[in-house]
Amino acid sequence: MPRERAAAFAPGRVNLIGEHADYNDGLAVPFSIAQGITVRAQRRAEPRMCARAVDLDEQDAFALGDRSRASGWRAFLRGTVAELTDAGFPVVGARLEIGGELPRGAGLSSSAALEVALCLALLALCDRSEPLDRVEIARLGARVEAKWVGAQTGMLDQLASLYGEPDTALLIDFATLQVEPVPLRLGRWRLVVVDSGERHAHTTSGYNQRRAECARACELLGVSSLREARAEEAERLPEPLRARVRHVLSENERVVAAVAALRANELGALGELLNASHRSLRDCYAVSTAAVERTVQELLEAGAAGARVIGGGFGGSVLALLEPSVASPAGAREVRAGAGAHLLGC
Repeated sequence: MPRERAAAFAPGRVNLIGEHADYNDGLAVPFSIAQGITVRAQRRAEPRMCARAVDLDEQDAFALGDRSRASGWRAFLRGTVAELTDAGFPVVGARLEIGGELPRGAGLSSSAALEVALCLALLALCDRSEPLDRVEIARLGARVEAKWVGAQTGMLDQLASLYGEPDTALLIDFATLQVEPVPLRLGRWRLVVVDSGERHAHTTSGYNQRRAECARACELLGVSSLREARAEEAERLPEPLRARVRHVLSENERVVAAVAALRANELGALGELLNASHRSLRDCYAVSTAAVERTVQELLEAGAAGARVIGGGFGGSVLALLEPSVASPAGAREVRAGAGAHLLGC
């Protein structure tokens, strides 16, 4: 018997270190968090989607074959339905209820969580026995971002949401899409995020421009991705391409060092790496803003061992590592590694 109801939860993520690495075949260490997006789906007899975004009190409705475009959360919904259909899955009409705890544009990957939760819930209603594996779901989410939303993102956010585990970070190699769990044992240390107060959107920020700059650097260097670039050759590039490559190459080195620090429980060293990552994102990749800089400085003055902008930059949230003796600053939200995306009991 076909399933009449399904519900799915997909968490947001925090990227500990390894920013702007995914689309450069680099390395990153994200982890999924407790907060996320929940999608509840009920099968309908008609081939039509009727959705309500509870937190926004907004609705959308369209026929399954309708390929018309929309903006905001509706673009993710319509894109996910279309991409699942194009992948050969018999998507059925459904009534959807979408809700969550992730602020949009804060660098916690609310968009990827929405894509993943929609995908899991709609797949659960499909009359098809073989599931779509997690890497393919991540690829589908990236296609939704690129084709339906206009953001040329990589797959970090989707993979982090799909593979997350409690008390675990994920070392992701984007050249191979290998995902390796890394224990995130903080003891009494804490990771917190603070909203800079400045919203960002990949489609309207400089995110796509940064990706284009990296692609141009690859052309000039004669490599397929910046993972293959050599530092001495990159120094001959014109600016700002030279600085962009310098960030990517040094960030990969910081990821390796951060994983070693986590495994050795050297959290002070991890804090220094967060600071170095932020300096590189600010000075070489130019994705910081005045609001972000104020937030980073306030956290460091409050005693943080390290702080850096997370997500695509150009606003959003700042991640900070706090020693046990340091009080959480006003507005800080502690984040812990939680379970990855999964179906819920209805």
